[in-house]
Amino acid sequence: MAVKAKTIRLKAMDLLARREHSVKELLKKLSDRFEEPELIIKVVDQLAQDNLVSNSRFAEMYVRSRINKQFGPIRIKHDLRERGVSDFQISSALDEADPDWFQLIQDLSVKKYGHTVPSEVKETAKRMRFFQSRGFDSDCIRFIFK
Repeated sequence: MAVKAKTIRLKAMDLLARREHSVKELLKKLSDRFEEPELIIKVVDQLAQDNLVSNSRFAEMYVRSRINKQFGPIRIKHDLRERGVSDFQISSALDEADPDWFQLIQDLSVKKYGHTVPSEVKETAKRMRFFQSRGFDSDCIRFIFK
């Protein structure tokens, strides 16, 4: 059984060496590979105590990554919640990143549509849906159409 715990820990370390993972993601990936849920939980708990897996660190990395890919705060929060990160950790990560959402949506608009103005209502609605799918709130979306 000790060999099994060591094997699970090595696989977890291998996954964490590639990129940060949330605790929930790591538990899922290990559960897909191994069939001892109690042992997996024990190993992941120990990794968390050793600060090798951290939801806070994962949230910070994820927020930076998604901002660089021009995603808005609603989408980022939703994605992090799905990955098991607490609202407090999400807020902390977003506060630390402190992005200018209005500048971000403006840059995204120029990247996707250039400096063109939508000529008809149908095109405006299409652009609004795109920005909503990217996770921007109504204030940012209204700002871009002024």
